[in-house]
Amino acid sequence: MRPLESLPPTETLEIENGLILVPRVKLTLTVYPKNPSVAKPIDEWQLKRALIEFLKTSLSVSITVSEEDLEIRRFRDLKKRKRDDPVAHGNLFIRDLGFLNKTNQRNSGYAEENETDVKVLEKKLIDWRKHVVEKMDGIELNLEGIKYGLSVAVPVSDDFEKMKKDWEEYYAFGNRGYSSGRQEPDTIVIRGAPSRWFAEPRVSSKPSMLVTHTIFSTFGKIRNLNVAEDDDLGKDADEDGDDIVSGLHCKIVVQFEKYGDFYNTLKVLCGRTLQKQGSQLKANYEVTWDKDGFFRCPRSQADEKSNRMPEKAAGQYRRETTRRESQFSQSSVDDTRRKRFKE
Repeated sequence: MRPLESLPPTETLEIENGLILVPRVKLTLTVYPKNPSVAKPIDEWQLKRALIEFLKTSLSVSITVSEEDLEIRRFRDLKKRKRDDPVAHGNLFIRDLGFLNKTNQRNSGYAEENETDVKVLEKKLIDWRKHVVEKMDGIELNLEGIKYGLSVAVPVSDDFEKMKKDWEEYYAFGNRGYSSGRQEPDTIVIRGAPSRWFAEPRVSSKPSMLVTHTIFSTFGKIRNLNVAEDDDLGKDADEDGDDIVSGLHCKIVVQFEKYGDFYNTLKVLCGRTLQKQGSQLKANYEVTWDKDGFFRCPRSQADEKSNRMPEKAAGQYRRETTRRESQFSQSSVDDTRRKRFKE
């Protein structure tokens, strides 16, 4: 795997277990009626079509977005909605970012120039994302004769510079009573990753500590690791949407030994979607840094020993996986079916 410091923000990164980190821009959307007394549910299809047309015709660069990349959740019961509450909210994913590379075609062999190119691309992406937010935020949508306002923002989990500023201020002005001498963060929290992508093949659909360690050790040496099913992700009783199936997602907490590995990993995870070779699924996880001291809290200290996963254990897992695959290669795995993601 190439050094993370030299990875442009528009480039795809292949990691372990056939997983791929694919660049995209994520924006949060909030829709509210201009007339607060509106009690009619918003037409989701018309809203999507209006936004797709806006992106094609109203930006400095025409952007094509599929309906699947527009996630809209309507307020379930408008009668319970307060006057100032939105009628819907959701996310917009812009994946076509190739135009940002067009003026950066210098494939220099010098590290200094490569580093400069990466910084130039990072600034171009941030400036263009800011432009999109400014153009979309506050626009008025007329759907079936009803006027709606749109609020658009960059989520904190996709804004690396904002997170960096937050942790610098956190450690500069106090860290909730922890004064162990560590003045830099080292732990990343990821939510919304598919459990089965971090599970042992043909053994279980639950996330595995060994598999997760193998994947994240490619980013740097790990001090502590925790992975568990995350059934609370995205639950909201007031939203209109499909019920969440238990066990589909997992929460991963990774503590690195070096600040540099933490920094580069978080920067790469920001602004990307997780995909897997051979699958159509796009996992739009959320990532942030840990300021709550996950591995320092009493509830975690009891498990800390089991969460430590040395490199020797990871190598043993790789050998064991190869052995298991050869054993199971002639057997059928169709006798156990569970409700899972659609591929």
